[in-house]
Parts: sequence; structure tokens; C-alpha cells
Amino acid sequence: MEVIVPLIIQAVSGAVGGGVVGNLIKTVGMQMVTKLLLGGVGGIIGGGMASGAGPLGALLGAASGDPAGGMDMGSIIGQVAGGAVGGGALTGIGGLVANMMKK
Repeated sequence: MEVIVPLIIQAVSGAVGGGVVGNLIKTVGMQMVTKLLLGGVGGIIGGGMASGAGPLGALLGAASGDPAGGMDMGSIIGQVAGGAVGGGALTGIGGLVANMMKK
């Protein structure tokens, strides 16, 4: 359970970040589902990197808070912020690649 909660936080905040970036950049020619999926993946990567564990550490549970197993407010805020930035960044990059492939 301690591994799943940070991943859910990162994926949801990444999906929100991806949706926001996708709606702000109107030239991103992707479906909303694609924006949210890219955002979720980017959120897990970005949230893991923000926690100092990197993407592999996030998947292995190193970003789950303090060693005692609890999650403090600082780690949650870091995961939300890192997830939103990572999700927005990956969605923006995916939109740029999609637009370059159309030309």
C-alpha cells in the first residue's frame, strides 16, 4: 500500500498537468485520452525525480515518505508538484513530436 499511494498521487497530478498543458497549447493535435495518459506517465517519472529517487525508485517505493512508512505533507506536495510538471512536460514533448510527424 505504501508503494501504490505515491504512484497514484503522481499519476493523477501528472494527468492534470498533461490536460492543462494540452488545453493551453492548442496546436497539440492529440486526443484528450492521449494527453492524460502521457501526463500520467510523465507524472510518475517527474514525481519520482522530484522526490530524489528517480523513476525506478518511485516504482520500487523509495518515494513513499519517511522510513517509518508514513507520508508527510512535504513528500505529498513534492509528489504533486513533480507529477504536474512531469506530466505537463511529457505531454508538451509528445505534442511537439506529433506535430513534427504530421509535416
